[in-house]
Amino acid sequence: MSEFKFTQKANRERAKEIFDLLDNEYPDAECSLDHSNPLQLMIATILSAQCTDARVNKETPALFARFQCAEDYYEADVKEIEKFIQSCGFYRSKAKNIKKACTIIVEKHGGEVPRTLDELTELGGVGRKTANVILGTCFDTPGVVVDTHCGRLTRRMGFTKNTDPVKVEKDLMKIWEHKNWSLFSHFMVFHGRAVCPSRKPKCSQCNIKPLCPFPDTREGKKISE
Repeated sequence: MSEFKFTQKANRERAKEIFDLLDNEYPDAECSLDHSNPLQLMIATILSAQCTDARVNKETPALFARFQCAEDYYEADVKEIEKFIQSCGFYRSKAKNIKKACTIIVEKHGGEVPRTLDELTELGGVGRKTANVILGTCFDTPGVVVDTHCGRLTRRMGFTKNTDPVKVEKDLMKIWEHKNWSLFSHFMVFHGRAVCPSRKPKCSQCNIKPLCPFPDTREGKKISE
């Protein structure tokens, strides 16, 4: 790793190069949770905690058919919500959070999902990650989304040493161009799934390998970080 400089200036320059390469590699990168409006994306993102997007996408069609607006969740018994999301893991707490979030949306925001980070993070089960997903995807407000892929890859890239998502987010906000925060986050998910998984990174297949300080000698070996 000695050949790389990790000053903020050097990291910004390297981040621009990495963004361009990933933009070429994943031209169709976007949020992988199926949704048709901000409320559906909020619900899907809550469900995606410790659950795959693929699993969430299998469960949400029936859920969204039954609950079509915040008022529907607000008026429903939490037990009914639970029945639709049992395969998503931690479904009881997620159902409570969905119910709480929609209650606040109805009582405080007239049934509409709010458009600011502060207002979103006041909703049940909505942290900075979920809020930034909604803002970047639905409201054209760039945000750094720190999921497991983003945290893992940006540590390997030398953009952060932190493991706390909020601290990682703040580090990346200083390095990534503001206009690219949301799209860069999508690239981290796509690249993390396709090339740079947690235990067996495929460094020989990585188009950003020359710009990444992570040691490719680990390729094919199980690792832990």
